[in-house]
Amino acid sequence: MKFVMTLIAAALVATPAFAALDGAKLFAEKTCNACHGAKADKPLMPNYPKLAGQNAAYAEQQMKDIKSGARNNGQTAAMKGVMHLVNDEEIKAISEYLSKLK
Repeated sequence: MKFVMTLIAAALVATPAFAALDGAKLFAEKTCNACHGAKADKPLMPNYPKLAGQNAAYAEQQMKDIKSGARNNGQTAAMKGVMHLVNDEEIKAISEYLSKLK
């Protein structure tokens, strides 16, 4: 029994529980690029923000607030229509990706 438990423990340590999400891939798959540009630096509309280089924690909180309704003004209408496409882990990965862009 001890041997079996040792094997199970070794397998759990050797295999990460979750693979890191690819923020760049999610940015494209979740349609973010349609409004914010392929590299998040050329938005479709002049009043849409450039997201390249944005602080990750700030971007993450803004997306969560838009999704929850805590941030609710005229500028959030377009985002509300797509925020159901992302969960909190995906929002975090996208935010981290955006922060690394120039």
